[in-house]
Amino acid sequence: MEYTKSTYTTKMLVLSALFAAVVAACSQISIQIGPVPFTMQVFAIFLASLILPPKYAFLSLLVYDLLGAVGIPVFAGFTGGLSKFVGPTGGYLIAFPIAAFVTSYINTKKPIKNDIINAAFALIVGLCLIYTLGFLFLAVAAHLTLKKAFLVGVAPFVIPDIIKLAIAYLLASFLKSRKVLNIA
Repeated sequence: MEYTKSTYTTKMLVLSALFAAVVAACSQISIQIGPVPFTMQVFAIFLASLILPPKYAFLSLLVYDLLGAVGIPVFAGFTGGLSKFVGPTGGYLIAFPIAAFVTSYINTKKPIKNDIINAAFALIVGLCLIYTLGFLFLAVAAHLTLKKAFLVGVAPFVIPDIIKLAIAYLLASFLKSRKVLNIA
């Protein structure tokens, strides 16, 4: 199906809103294990990043952050508000749109010609961005050493997050192969 620019833009905006809602829903699958909860956000963020073009992946996560910033309870544990951006998880929230853009950009531009390796590289770069901004901000907000912030804000999440990335990749590949979202 051929899309006009207007139709394509509308479809991308709708999908961006849909993925913002998916991230919000996945944020509620949450287990508090310290200052940073275990959630399914990473899965949803990277699913959006693998499906949406870069600017729409960024927009989707920006909308998610903005909804939370104005107080809509979209963050983990049905929370929201600007205070979340200056608390222990603020760096992670700030990193989400950036990581979504970078992951989608790398995945779209394909600097590595093998699709699976390229996607894996894009996903790992995006996850490293989230971890880096997240644990650095956590160290400042919670008055922790960098080592302690890493131990509570990154280390417990690495293996579960890699599993989430793999599942996001498999689901995105399935949706694209079946043309479920019919993205031109």
